[in-house]
Amino acid sequence: MTYCVGIMLDSGLILASDSRTHAGVDNFAKFCKMNVFERAGDRVLVLLSSGNLAGTQAVIGILRQRADAGGDVPSLWTSRSMFDTAMLISDAMRDVDNRDGAYLAEGQGFNASFILGGQIKGEPPRLFQVYAAGNFIEASPRAPFLQIGETKYGKPILDRALTPDTSLDEAAKLALLSFDATIRSNLSVGLPIDLLRYEADSFKADNLITIEEQNLYWRELRSAYGGGLAALVASLEPPPSADGVV
Repeated sequence: MTYCVGIMLDSGLILASDSRTHAGVDNFAKFCKMNVFERAGDRVLVLLSSGNLAGTQAVIGILRQRADAGGDVPSLWTSRSMFDTAMLISDAMRDVDNRDGAYLAEGQGFNASFILGGQIKGEPPRLFQVYAAGNFIEASPRAPFLQIGETKYGKPILDRALTPDTSLDEAAKLALLSFDATIRSNLSVGLPIDLLRYEADSFKADNLITIEEQNLYWRELRSAYGGGLAALVASLEPPPSADGVV
């Protein structure tokens, strides 16, 4: 299992992913699930991945190979829009599924999924979720965030507090708190967390940090949020009793 989230804001994008993979309760490992493709002044493309690690790495490998091929081969460097880029990812996923799907049919099958976020010159930042079948959806002001992997624990925090006009820094805090909620409730999601704040029209992926367990900010954020939540609950009136007396 994994947890990745992409947030679309008026001011840019937040993209974050955990690093835990596992093949059973006694076989955990750490792999980066964020891949960044950047060409200064022209495009920043970020892929977050969830699902079978061999499948997601195969898709990324195909995308990198086609990007390096040059010439007339459609690639991440030649796509004219983020929509076209989502189509390239979809094509790569189907190529992997066509090659390996029959051999995986008796297990979980090809279950890779991706979040694509970024910006190509000539259009605003955009955010997509690409499903295992290769179809995809795009985020909108009414649905400003997308999640893959273990989504249910972190979603309520984002639903309650996130709006398109939230600042990048505030949205980054909310993203980390959604990771905190997920990590507390599911052992298959874990640190390090890779967190990218992309400012619209910057065409630079230079605000990327990796948060480890010993990170002081991470510890203080979790402690302050937990303490603040407990204090807030304590300040609320209790529910009425059966006899109508509070």
